[in-house]
Amino acid sequence: MTDPTVFISRSPFVAPSRHETGRTRVTRYHHVASDIRRRIAHGEFPVGTLLPAEHRLAAEYAVSRGTVRNALAALELRGMVEPARGNGWIVAAALQAREFAELRNFPDWAESHDLRPGGHVVESRRDSPAPAEVRAFRIGQNESVLRIVRVRTLDERPVMLERTAYAPWIAPLIESLPEDEPSIIRVLLREGIRPVRGSHRVDAVAASSEDARLLGVARSSPILRIRREYLDGRGRTIEVGEDRYIAGAVSFAIDVMAAP
Repeated sequence: MTDPTVFISRSPFVAPSRHETGRTRVTRYHHVASDIRRRIAHGEFPVGTLLPAEHRLAAEYAVSRGTVRNALAALELRGMVEPARGNGWIVAAALQAREFAELRNFPDWAESHDLRPGGHVVESRRDSPAPAEVRAFRIGQNESVLRIVRVRTLDERPVMLERTAYAPWIAPLIESLPEDEPSIIRVLLREGIRPVRGSHRVDAVAASSEDARLLGVARSSPILRIRREYLDGRGRTIEVGEDRYIAGAVSFAIDVMAAP
């Protein structure tokens, strides 16, 4: 699944130092980029702050400034850092995902970044369906859907708020799960229910009062919203809902290819 959003580097490619050649040069470049990415993900370099100066990073990693610049340019392509004119580099996002599907399996995605995933349900209730849910689930107005609100965390820090409506046919399974179930998608796969198709709509919104309270951010602060819908192999809609990420929690690096 692809999305037309593409991150484009604004930094020119910087050739490595003449003292760094071949495999050693490539290894150092990737090592520096990987370690800076790890430190950003773990909060050592918070979103919105400046990274240490290039010469300090070069000294810390015992590499040339050219190698550091190449590492930072690679992280810019991932949407994780941005150049600040005359002021070095700013941390733009804590994590990066290549596909929206990665975010649905939240624990695997988090663990791939050496982070501890977590979460808890703050609301679970049966409710009358909204008109859009009647159409998506192909149900009557008198039937009920299951609404779940869940806060997702990384290393015990809130990063995302899930609001999901589940179809009546799958609601009993979801209700039977513990409130701290780390991955609903794993449960679905274990039960033979495989999401095979979906849609995503992405925009930015201001945090509501409830968003602010549950995510620990200021009211009206920017939030990345992903509205989603998933269907199984039989064409049945499993869930519809939206995820709200705090600013800087995640960036998307989507690969696209022109038609031949």
